[in-house]
Amino acid sequence: MSLRHWIYQLLDHRHPSLASKLVDLSIMTLIALNVVAVILESVPEYERSWRMTFQTFEFVSVWLFALEYALRVWCCVENPAFAHPLWGRLRYVRTPMALVDLVAFLPSMLVWFGLDLDTRSLRVLRLVRIFKLTRYSDALDLLLTVIRREASAFVSAVFIMLIIIVFAASGIYLVEHDAQPEAFGSIPKAIWWATVTLTTVGYGDVVPVTMWGKAFGVLITIAGVGMAAMPAGILASGFSTELQNRREKYRLKLREALADGVISRAEYEALQSTRRELGLEEEEAELLLDEEKILVRRDLPIACPHCGKRLDVPSADGRVSTEVVSDAGPGT
Repeated sequence: MSLRHWIYQLLDHRHPSLASKLVDLSIMTLIALNVVAVILESVPEYERSWRMTFQTFEFVSVWLFALEYALRVWCCVENPAFAHPLWGRLRYVRTPMALVDLVAFLPSMLVWFGLDLDTRSLRVLRLVRIFKLTRYSDALDLLLTVIRREASAFVSAVFIMLIIIVFAASGIYLVEHDAQPEAFGSIPKAIWWATVTLTTVGYGDVVPVTMWGKAFGVLITIAGVGMAAMPAGILASGFSTELQNRREKYRLKLREALADGVISRAEYEALQSTRRELGLEEEEAELLLDEEKILVRRDLPIACPHCGKRLDVPSADGRVSTEVVSDAGPGT
């Protein structure tokens, strides 16, 4: 194994080795400590008392993040998707996670080399480091995947929400502008009330006082309940669809592995890698395996039609058993 491939495995959060898990834990801890440091540094008392500590920690963190980024760019060619030594690396540095890794250290470095950047802006940019955790969280990865897949539906929902907000602002302006010119004297002023009412936030700083204004407010509040539920429904549907797609992808891999009635050790390891990549739990994967084994028993003969040997079926933990795959039941 080459040094580059070894580093690639260390930085691959899906690799099952203990060394890879320790590297993942170290990076996640560093990210969490950076977020805590940025938050504490915004408190004037802490910033004055621990200024040197914060600066030293930031200096070390930036160089560690820069080293991680350089190593990822160097060894990304071990991934077949970025195999070309030049164009593969260029494709990798344009991926969302690579851009997050770059932003995690580049602004601080530019400030050190003379870039004039406001301290508060730099702190906000440093908080971008928290998005590096999406690489290590299956839940966040699933959420981002759902958002990407449902992007067109979200755009449509936002467009509908904007239309309803403009309609609500126009309606409340029509019935309330004489009674409260300071709050509803124009449609742009009324947009604030329409937004907080339709999103069911209801700050209460601006409320209608006329009878028609209150009646219109009731209608808008009811409409707001449905409007707030629309993005939630899109997310829920997207989550359900994505989870089903991932199960079906794993099921297809299972069927390929069980095509000959046997799951070899290499096939089992490949299935485990696919399971981790798709974010499926072991119990769920075992249930899918059991389901496919039942289907295989219905379809496969007792013996191989070519050599006459018994067909074997692996157990859930990957060990190959001598169970006969047929409707006749297990062999003896």
